[in-house]
Amino acid sequence: MSPDDERSPLSIGIDIGGTFTDFVVYDHDAGAIRTFKVLSTPADPAQAVLEGLRRLSPAAVRSVVHGSTVATNALLERKGACTAFITTQGFRDVLQIGRQTRRNLYDWFSGGTPALVPRDRCLEVRERLDHRGQVLQSLATRSLSSLIETLREQRVEAVALSLLFSFVNPEHERRIAQRLREAGFFVSVSHELIPEFREFERASTTVVNAYVSPVLNRYLETLEGSLPGGSFHVMQSNGGRIQAAQVRQEGVRSILSGPAGGVIGAECLARLAGFSQLITFDMGGTSTDVSVVNGVIHTTSEAEVAGLPIRVPVLDIHTVGAGGGSLARVDAGGALRVGPESAGADPGPACYGRGGRTATVTDANAFLGRLPSTGLLGGELPLDMEAARAALTGLSRDLAKDNACAHIDLEEVALGILQVVNAEMERAIRVTSIERGHDPREYTLISFGGAGGVHACELARSLNVGRVLIPLEASTLSALGMLTANVFLDYVQTVMYPGETPFEELERRFVPMVARAQEDLAKQQVRVSARHVHCELDLRYQGQSFELTVPLSSDFQTAFHEQHDRRYGYKNEAAGLEIVNLRVRAIGDASPPRIETQDPGPVDSSGAVRHERRLVFSSGPRSVPFYDRSLLHPGHHVPGPAVIFQDDTTILLSETDHAQVDAWQNVLVTIGDAGAESR
Repeated sequence: MSPDDERSPLSIGIDIGGTFTDFVVYDHDAGAIRTFKVLSTPADPAQAVLEGLRRLSPAAVRSVVHGSTVATNALLERKGACTAFITTQGFRDVLQIGRQTRRNLYDWFSGGTPALVPRDRCLEVRERLDHRGQVLQSLATRSLSSLIETLREQRVEAVALSLLFSFVNPEHERRIAQRLREAGFFVSVSHELIPEFREFERASTTVVNAYVSPVLNRYLETLEGSLPGGSFHVMQSNGGRIQAAQVRQEGVRSILSGPAGGVIGAECLARLAGFSQLITFDMGGTSTDVSVVNGVIHTTSEAEVAGLPIRVPVLDIHTVGAGGGSLARVDAGGALRVGPESAGADPGPACYGRGGRTATVTDANAFLGRLPSTGLLGGELPLDMEAARAALTGLSRDLAKDNACAHIDLEEVALGILQVVNAEMERAIRVTSIERGHDPREYTLISFGGAGGVHACELARSLNVGRVLIPLEASTLSALGMLTANVFLDYVQTVMYPGETPFEELERRFVPMVARAQEDLAKQQVRVSARHVHCELDLRYQGQSFELTVPLSSDFQTAFHEQHDRRYGYKNEAAGLEIVNLRVRAIGDASPPRIETQDPGPVDSSGAVRHERRLVFSSGPRSVPFYDRSLLHPGHHVPGPAVIFQDDTTILLSETDHAQVDAWQNVLVTIGDAGAESR
C-alpha cells in the first residue's frame, strides 16, 4: 500500500506491558486520538492484542505500529528457541569466557550470567582469517554435512553463526549460512546483523538474535494473520519503527521496544509544550524506565539485557523492577522489600479482585485512598478494598513477627511500601542524571505510565526538580510514541582507519552502506525526505579502548576533540586518532498524529471537583478534593493537596504543589518545598 493511500483512516499504536496492553487510535480524518487498555495475557500476548482490535472496525485500519515484550520475555525467562552457536575452531568457549569480569567483586559465590547456549551446542568449523580478512585456513566445506547432522540430532531450531574476523571478510560466513538455511534452520549471521569488532559482544548479540527471533516470528505470524489490511510496523529499541517482516529476522532489535516508544512520545509532547531538558519517568505495572533527554534523545551501542551484551543501537534507558504491581515482602533480615517480582496481569494486585494475595504498590495506594473509589479503567476494573486490606494485614503480621512487635498499623505498612518503591525509583533517576553529571534542577520530569502520576511529584521533590509534566495520554504514552516514531535503519562497519584518512576517502567508503540503506528504506512504506541518510564515525585516541561517535564532516577530528572534552573533561589534539567504525542511519518519515492546542480559559477549576475523600500522607490523614480530568481544560489551576483522576491514571498533588493545564492539555505541576511530604 502506498503511504499516501487514504482509503483507511485509523492508525493504531499497541504496547504490551506486564499488566495492561495499551491502545492509541488516531483517526486521520477527524484528527482525533482515543486510548484504551485491556488486561495483558502473559500466557499468550496476542490474545490481549486481538481483544483490543475487536473493539475497532477492521476495515478502517490504515496502519499498526506494535511494541512487543515477546522477545524481551523470551530472553528474561530463558524461553527462547533451542539454539546452537557455531564459530571458528578453537573459539567455542567465547560465550562462556566472556570478558572475565566480576559484577560483584567481593562476592566469592557470585557467578557470571549463564550463556544462552550450553557448551555442548557450541560447535566449531575449520577455517581461519587474519585481522585483515586474509584466509589463513580455507573453510572445510566437507565437514558441514556432519555439522548439520549434529544440529539435527540436538533438535536445534536456530543457529548463531559468528566467525573470527568475519566483519572484515564475510565469505566463509556466507557459505556456511547458505548451507544451514538450505537445511531448514533459522540462521542469525554476525556479518549481516553486526559487522563490528569485539568478538564476544558480536557473538553475544548474534546468539541473542537467534534465541529470540523464532519466538517473535511465530508471535508476529499469528498476529499478522488476524490483523486487517494496511502496513504493520514493529517498534525497535533504537526509537524507530521497521516493518514486521524485518523484525522476524532481527528480533534482537525490538528487545526494548516498549520503553523506547515511551521516550519518543515523551520527547515529542514535551517539545510541543516548550521543554527540551527532560528526565523521562515511565512507571508501569511491572517496571520503571528512566532516561535523560538533552534536546536530543541519546542512543547507546553498549546495552545489556538480562546480563547479556547487545550491540545494536538502543535508547539509553535505565530500568528497575519497580511498578504498580511490584510485590512487597519481608527479607531474611526483617526489612521491607518491594520488587523486582511483580503480580503482573494474572493475578495482578490483590485489589484487582483476581486472586492476588500479596501486597503490591497499587494495593498500598488504594488502601491510602489515593486511587478513585470507582476503580480503574473508568470503572471497568473495580477495586476490592477488602482483598487489599487482607494482603496488607498479612505483610503487617510478617513485619511484626520479624521485628518482635505486637502489631504494625496497616497505614504505616502501606506508607512504608511507597517509601521503599520511591527510593528505588529515585535511585534509578540518580543513576541516569546525577551520576552522569546532569543536575536534575535544570530538568523537567515528564511522568507517564499508568502508575507514574501517583509518585511523580514526591520523586521530583526528593530530587529538587521544580516541574513535573504529565501528558493527557500519560498512561498510554508508549503506544502514542510508536505512532509518532519514524523509521530508523542502523548500519555499522568496523574499518580501523587512521585518523588522518582524507574526508573524500571516507565518503567513498560510505557509498555501499548508504546504497544498502536507501534500498532497505524503500521497502518500509513510508515517505522519504531529502535528508534521510546520516553518516557517523566512531573515533578514539590511539591506545584507547572505547569510542565516541561524531557526525561525518570535513572537520570530524575537531568535532571528536570537542566531544571528548565535554564527556571526559580533557582533550589531546596532538594525539593520533583512530577511526574504528562507520555508521549509517536511514530515516523514513512517518505520518504522526496531529495534536491540537486549545486556547486557555478560566483559572477556576472548582467545577471539576467530583468529591472529597480522606487520604493518608506521611504527615497524617486529611480530606482531599478529587478532580475529574475530563472536566479540566487549558487555563485551569489546581492547588494541592489534590487528586486528579482519569480513566487510566491518577495524579497526586501534595499540599505545596500547584498544577495548571496547558494548551496541549498537559498537567504542569510546580513542585513546592515547604512542608513537603517527603521530608
